[in-house]
Amino acid sequence: MQENARRVPSLFYASKRFRKKVKNFSHGRNIPLLDRIHSVYKENMNRGRNEDPMGGAMLGNDSCCEKTVANRLGGVIDRDFDARQVPFLQALVGVPSDNPPGDCAPHAYFSAERLKDLGFEVECHPVPHSVVGQYGMKSATNLIIRERFGDGSGPVVALNAHGDVVPPGDGWTHDPYGGVIEDGRLYGRGAAVSKSDFATYAFALQALREVCTDLSGTVELHLTYDEEIGGHVGPGWLLSEGLSKPDYVISAGFTYDVMIAHNGSLQLDIIFTGRSAHSAWPETGADAIETACRVMTALYTYRDGLSEHRSAIEGIDSPTLVIGTIEGGIAANVVPAQAQFRLERRILPDEQAADVEAELRRVIAQAADMPGVECVVSQHLLALPLVPTEGQAPLIKALQDAAEAAFGERIAQKGMPLFTDARIYSNWGCPTVLYGAGPRCLQDANGHRANEHVVLEDMRRATKVVAGALSQLLRSEAA
Repeated sequence: MQENARRVPSLFYASKRFRKKVKNFSHGRNIPLLDRIHSVYKENMNRGRNEDPMGGAMLGNDSCCEKTVANRLGGVIDRDFDARQVPFLQALVGVPSDNPPGDCAPHAYFSAERLKDLGFEVECHPVPHSVVGQYGMKSATNLIIRERFGDGSGPVVALNAHGDVVPPGDGWTHDPYGGVIEDGRLYGRGAAVSKSDFATYAFALQALREVCTDLSGTVELHLTYDEEIGGHVGPGWLLSEGLSKPDYVISAGFTYDVMIAHNGSLQLDIIFTGRSAHSAWPETGADAIETACRVMTALYTYRDGLSEHRSAIEGIDSPTLVIGTIEGGIAANVVPAQAQFRLERRILPDEQAADVEAELRRVIAQAADMPGVECVVSQHLLALPLVPTEGQAPLIKALQDAAEAAFGERIAQKGMPLFTDARIYSNWGCPTVLYGAGPRCLQDANGHRANEHVVLEDMRRATKVVAGALSQLLRSEAA
């Protein structure tokens, strides 16, 4: 793609106006900023729609046996990549979906319209405000696309990516909502995590339905909007409402490995209540901050010993512990009666969450034993690890075979220290792995940092791999 290619208009510097005008998007009101993005996007969509992927006659729905599946799928993906897939991702990056504050329904409806432009039937599932508010969000609408192949008797394979993103923060050299392309990288918040996989999965499915007719089963796209705060409003809600029960799941990941496991997360709130006093007579009070400091010192000592525990899964090392927030006191000349902090302990797939929490509570209780100060520990978040299962085997093989066909590399199966929505599907009994557009080293994409980006060639390759894997998973049932 040319580096000076048309950019989707940025909403970064108009975000306040955007949020005001986008409020009623779902009701069909005219929104100038979205219309502007849509017009540029549609121009690019139409530009590549009828181009020939193989340099000859346009591919129809004839048998996949005429040419190798990998070559034919790859040809369609290459045909559409610069003219359609990249502008599609730029459009999604151009619409903010920061979480917090978690007002994500406008992005969902915008994405639904772009997916309809590709010819998909899109189900929009608004999450009730009572559920959304419980998790600190303002709005969320989850999207499902269901594409049936053959008689539909084969497996249901779901592809899950999330459209909510962390706020951009400072330090960017590119507009975080601009979708700028430089040196083969597309920059923007969500470009890597994981709006790129909206594009990866949509265009993989687009190629599959154009090329292959000898398949049986259903491919579903689950595009959800609360991964950054736990996934309960997204996949958790879809599954609990009975809106889907897939046989296999591929969740947003990285191009050069199949992720079969990831860490979990336990977050605890520790609140200290003492007794205030004048700083001239501190002995008449009970210092909540002093107690909090003693507990933090004990936790840091505990953390130093975690390096002795190592996961047996490649890609996952030792558990980590971070005290991420702290507050307390009201003035420098008052003995503080209140203090609190929140910690996060990552849980290995090899560990039991209940054992980890009990261990932390023992450390805290022993260090918090000070006269006049009460210490209360509560669970803020528990996200269980993704644990390898035998049911992942067909997914792993299909992705490895497809990667070997697409770019000549039999990708490895590994774990990662992050936690994702994949564990929700797995906990519901759906064999799940992570695969999508991303670098070899997880930190190279600057996810959750300034100048987040996706390497476009990584996205192209991942799209081919996902399409090839789907053809294998659905063909094995049709054979």
